[in-house]
Amino acid sequence: MRQNSYRKPRRKSLQRGKPTPSGTKRDFLLSPYLPAWLIKTGIGSWLLVGIFVALSWMVNSIIQLQEVFFAIFLALLFTSILNPIVNLLDKFLPRALATAITILGFFGIIVGLFTYVITSVAGTLTSLVAQFGFGINQIIDYLDRPFINRYVKVSELGNWVQNKEYEYLQFISEHSGEVAGRIISNAASVGLGLTVVAVAIFVSVFTLTSGSEMWRWFLNQIPARYRTKTHHAASVGWDTFAGYARGTMIIAASDALLVLIFLTILDIPLATPLSVIVLIGAFVPLIGAPISMSVAMVVALATKGPILALIVGIGIFLIGQIEGQVLQPLIMAHQVSLHPMVVGLLVTAGTFLAGLLGAIIVIPLVAVIWAVYADLRQIDPPLIGALPSVKHVTAMRKERKKTLIVPLNEN
Repeated sequence: MRQNSYRKPRRKSLQRGKPTPSGTKRDFLLSPYLPAWLIKTGIGSWLLVGIFVALSWMVNSIIQLQEVFFAIFLALLFTSILNPIVNLLDKFLPRALATAITILGFFGIIVGLFTYVITSVAGTLTSLVAQFGFGINQIIDYLDRPFINRYVKVSELGNWVQNKEYEYLQFISEHSGEVAGRIISNAASVGLGLTVVAVAIFVSVFTLTSGSEMWRWFLNQIPARYRTKTHHAASVGWDTFAGYARGTMIIAASDALLVLIFLTILDIPLATPLSVIVLIGAFVPLIGAPISMSVAMVVALATKGPILALIVGIGIFLIGQIEGQVLQPLIMAHQVSLHPMVVGLLVTAGTFLAGLLGAIIVIPLVAVIWAVYADLRQIDPPLIGALPSVKHVTAMRKERKKTLIVPLNEN
């Protein structure tokens, strides 16, 4: 009886949140045997392990279903870009008709651009390859100087290039069946890509037509006390994602326009297709635009020689500076609050995890998560001034310990 009468008040006090005999609100079974800091560290470690397991499961699920996830990502991307146009047309037309006109016009422009690029490149591919070989020979002839031959035998370099070209042509002729199999497998990949785009268009039709009703239905499925906070957090995340998509589209179009004007002034062949390639490559953060712009240097090298290729390289560098120093801070500063170092690390990690897909989606995904977290958290006042040194912190700790010591004879 004494044991039962002793346990019952402890259980009741735990439920009411009153202090237990040990002086804390919650008294764990291990508290008499372990220090408090060790208990808190152990609980925190297990919580971190649980979070890591949940994140690992989520990343693995995304990788396993990356086609479906990419289709949803594309649908959200199309919705964020086209939603302002649909809202504008909705003032004069029915919502369904405005959505149909916007989607048909948008994808008509995309298909037209891809068709123009393919036909332009295919029509000049033969002459471009011949000019590229001529440009390489020009470089080799230019490098064939006595002071360069002291260190590198330019003639041997030219022979090595010709041998490699012959080896590649011979490999293609001897392994034509394998090459055909690779083409067929690539055709299957193209079919899979078209299926992903079709699913994305299918989803974007519904999100543009009745996205608000779909979201309202989702909010009605959760408890009423969580609806306001959920809607607010989702609104912040959607504004961040939409701002990122529209900002990237504006920056990509600006880069493509600058490249088109620059290459047209220099009379570089395929100026318009190269600008379209820059427009597409700009959607890959950090590395897409420089890599796509470097293709223009290769074309300039093949058709106009090394001097003009160097001029094109300098122009590409200046366009990159305009993007990084003017367009990015002006357009994207309020959309993605991520440090450039963090962006670089995220793009690298996304590329290793899921290839090109990971490089494309990692920045908007992390930006949305960070925006929602920054909106929901409660921030303490920031530190102002110089940070205290290690000696100062140690002295403060010693003074704090002295104030906590109470003499035994003091009542």
